[in-house]
Amino acid sequence: MRVKFVAGNWKMNGSLSANDTLLKDLVPALAALTGMESAVCPPYPYLAQVQCALQGSPVALGGQDLCQFGNGAYTGGVSAVMLKDLGCSHVIVGHSERRTLFGESDALVAEKFALAQQAGLKPILCVGETLAERDAGATDSVVARQLNAVLQRSGAAALGSAVIAYEPVWAIGTGKTASPEEAQAVHAGIRSLLAKSDAAVAAAVRIVYGGSVKASNAVQLFGMPDIDGGLIGGAALVAGEFAAICRAASR
Repeated sequence: MRVKFVAGNWKMNGSLSANDTLLKDLVPALAALTGMESAVCPPYPYLAQVQCALQGSPVALGGQDLCQFGNGAYTGGVSAVMLKDLGCSHVIVGHSERRTLFGESDALVAEKFALAQQAGLKPILCVGETLAERDAGATDSVVARQLNAVLQRSGAAALGSAVIAYEPVWAIGTGKTASPEEAQAVHAGIRSLLAKSDAAVAAAVRIVYGGSVKASNAVQLFGMPDIDGGLIGGAALVAGEFAAICRAASR
């Protein structure tokens, strides 16, 4: 039985005061839940603040991205080792906004995935198609290409200690979401692809859904057999909404 996992991606949002208010309501609500795991991923400048607020709670801390290089002369970069040093246990890798807005290739995402694991972080590997790719019937091939880059770089066993997040690009921040059945079909396809390399890893790996998940649709989404939680964007900035989504995962 796979334990559900829900991560909140704050993206480039927040302030010291807003974070304090959010966390004062959110942390007790999540600490009261059982049967699921949760994490929050704030922007880099707020990692220390959030790490302090999470101390003593079961809520994990994650980074939103990492540099493809180790420590050194890479101005503006944040290494996997630095994230680990700040108390992060997870890091998002290959988010669609990194792929589309910052031009990150499959090979670069695979390198970041490997560096995260080398530092002892659990990658949350994002995969997903654009609307044009979906309309062209290319969802399966796009997701397979993105996954295969990581498989070729790190091997199937590496995914056993990671989380895969299927996030259709067309559903992120748009209010649109894949139906539970549509999302389940892609999740099942991901698991089937992994099973060709390692059946045990495929059965155990958690595959979560990201794309306009809300309290109103979380129960239906998380009820699908291959949907093991969510990667939550805007709703993660509202304590009551995010807590309700996490409660749906704890059922």
